[in-house]
Amino acid sequence: MLRWIVQLFFIVAGATLGFIFIPEFIMLINFNAVPEWMGSPYIGALIGAVLLYLVTFWLADYIVNVMKVLEEMIVKAPVTDVISGTIGLVIGLVVAFLIGIPLNSVSFPVISSVVPIFVTFFLGYFGFQVGFKKRDELMSLFPAGRSSAKKKDENESTQAVTEQKIKILDTSVIIDGRIADICQTGFLEGTIVIPEFVLEELQHIADSSDVLKRNRGRRGLDILNKIQKELPVAVEIYEGDFEDIHEVDSKLVKLAKIRGGIVVTNDFNLNKVCDLQGVEVLNINDLANAVKPVVLPGEEMNVQVIKDGKEQNQGVAYLDDGTMIVVEGGRSHIGKTIEVVVTSVLQTSAGRMIFAKPKLMEKAL
Repeated sequence: MLRWIVQLFFIVAGATLGFIFIPEFIMLINFNAVPEWMGSPYIGALIGAVLLYLVTFWLADYIVNVMKVLEEMIVKAPVTDVISGTIGLVIGLVVAFLIGIPLNSVSFPVISSVVPIFVTFFLGYFGFQVGFKKRDELMSLFPAGRSSAKKKDENESTQAVTEQKIKILDTSVIIDGRIADICQTGFLEGTIVIPEFVLEELQHIADSSDVLKRNRGRRGLDILNKIQKELPVAVEIYEGDFEDIHEVDSKLVKLAKIRGGIVVTNDFNLNKVCDLQGVEVLNINDLANAVKPVVLPGEEMNVQVIKDGKEQNQGVAYLDDGTMIVVEGGRSHIGKTIEVVVTSVLQTSAGRMIFAKPKLMEKAL
């Protein structure tokens, strides 16, 4: 259908151009062998329509493809981006029209005909770019409309006095998988926002030639599918993008600033960047460390020594939650379950590490 519309446009344009210019062209060349009826404007319209119709067989497909790409870009873009870009374009065209009025009265042909076209194109493009890139500031000029929309969404979604902050997931926390269990237990409230640029990064990882990366990417996509379809949480796909920012982490920080949301991650570096930028962040590693059982020096426990440690005569064991226990003098007990006494506990950003020694050694001392 779109191809037919393009062809019809070319036929009408060819007929119009042929009606105006072909008779003048025939009179200009003054070719005597041409019959007199060929100088008719209607014959010229027919010739022009046929010529441009033949051109469409080569040019129509390219035009249709370009129009489909533009349509897809506009459909994917958020409404605020489209509105702000359109407002900037309209303002640019209005300014170009006002500038073109005195230029049209200039007697010099180049200035009166070519310059207004250039000014219209330049100011239209410049106005669109300014409106699109300054969309945040432009939307802030309408506080009444923004606050009313916010209240409407708040009443429809939460029916509460204050709006719950959105939770923005990053790639690492999705691949990790524990976020699905946290959502299922109900500890994570509010709307879960998944940016489209995070989905693109996940898809890129899932299509990787490296087997490990590919499995991690597919696991992340499965986790998102589970959160969206099986868990009782509100999920929003943010379709916007920040073309002037290349790093995904920086885009997450920017989105959190604009939407007033909280970034959910287990990336230590992103955690620090959010702290520096004044953005709220939830690190599920901190949550995991907070809910681990508290172990105090002097407590006794039964552990199975699995392997030797880095230092001499050390052995390594693990609790059920994955906490590593370094057993002094435990190398000789590898493969055995022994009773140990906790000597100290070290808390790091990567987790908790427990140091212990066999209870038999303590009795011997």
